[in-house]
Amino acid sequence: MFLKKIKSEGIAHLSYILGDGRDAVVIDPRRDGEIYAKIAAQQGMRITRIFETHRNEDYVIGSKDLARRTGAAVYHGKALDFSYGEGVSEGDTFAVGDLGLKILETPGHTFESISIVVTDKNYGKDAVAVFTGDALFIGDVGRTDFFPDQARAVAGALYDSIFDKLLPLGDQTIIYPAHGAGSVCGDSMASREFSTIGYERMHNPALQKTDREAFIDFKVREQHYMPPYFKKMEHYNQFGPPPLHTLPQPEPMSAKDVEKAQTDGAVLMDLRSPEAYAGAFIPGSLAMPLEMIPAYAGYLLDYSTDIILIPETQEQIPEAVAHLIRTGYDRVSGYLKGGMHSWEVEGLPYDRIGAVHAAAIGQRMQHKEDLTLLDVRKISEYKQSRLAGATHIFLGELPHRIDELDPRKPVITFCGSGQRAIIAASILKQHGFTRVEDSLGSMQACKNVGCELQEG
Repeated sequence: MFLKKIKSEGIAHLSYILGDGRDAVVIDPRRDGEIYAKIAAQQGMRITRIFETHRNEDYVIGSKDLARRTGAAVYHGKALDFSYGEGVSEGDTFAVGDLGLKILETPGHTFESISIVVTDKNYGKDAVAVFTGDALFIGDVGRTDFFPDQARAVAGALYDSIFDKLLPLGDQTIIYPAHGAGSVCGDSMASREFSTIGYERMHNPALQKTDREAFIDFKVREQHYMPPYFKKMEHYNQFGPPPLHTLPQPEPMSAKDVEKAQTDGAVLMDLRSPEAYAGAFIPGSLAMPLEMIPAYAGYLLDYSTDIILIPETQEQIPEAVAHLIRTGYDRVSGYLKGGMHSWEVEGLPYDRIGAVHAAAIGQRMQHKEDLTLLDVRKISEYKQSRLAGATHIFLGELPHRIDELDPRKPVITFCGSGQRAIIAASILKQHGFTRVEDSLGSMQACKNVGCELQEG
């Protein structure tokens, strides 16, 4: 009997493989799913069933490819008409060796959401664990804003799912959610990825709102961003994504070939650090530090354009490809062989972005310099603590709100630590802003050097 969690960094997706005897099941597999078959083979088991807790919005589900590879049956909630797999209902049960799996319908995050209760027949009928999907997280509960015309109804459905179905499973029940801290499917998840119903009942802030109307009011007031790529994920995850037999292998490209591809419309995505990008970058390229891809590529890339990577090291390439294909970006056609050095020695043009020390920002603002301090953090971060006089535009919305900024003024981009600020700076450069500077370290540096901040 075994249970293994597989974490996909960046999107903070948690999937699971559970097995006993000869059989194993997978819950919410990611798209590059070779890992599940390998784990099953190591355990001497075969994957016979795949469960999807709901139609995911933030990544491409890997069920169809994994089913093709293993012959497993796919199951998901019957309240949505999927083009593949089988629908399951409240009370349906499945055996995996001595383990029992029981389906609970737990709508709220989505209408077809299910949770999967695990029991061990050797030790009674009480729940050992529950896979909660996006209904109940550790430290938070699922967002309910996907159906704005039914906001109170879906928030109420989530309350009923949690308080009438999940919490009654008992304080001993271990929780296995579909996401951890950093996911866009919640806002306040704990950084730990282990908990129980009992602990969440006592300490999860959302579960302290035991009055149904108070819980609904709390959920309706939440502010979440809706990345445009969610629609693509919803389509893929209801009707099936293109097959993925292996990870794409981008072709090495010379500097001249990259230049031509850019002229033909390809996006050059620079994976290097903020400091490296600011020192020298290809005009028109998009800064995207490697760890930022899962959170922001879906706001800034479209699905009809080729992507060419500008790496700092060769090791960055497969990691970037994995991040991109998990959110459906399959057109990763090549990478700049030799990195920026190969571009520079060809004598091709490059640009720079000036760096602003955190301590200097306050001084320049105090001296009434006519500039724009552009804070691109989430609105929740901005409201919590900010620099006086800053202009706030969330990074994911910047390309569509660029006209709100004056290109004649110097612009200093600012975020939590400098990662998002360099992306914003590259976007401004793409749109013709010439006087762009980047605050390396941004808010973290500000706090360390004693910037005067507005709180609350």
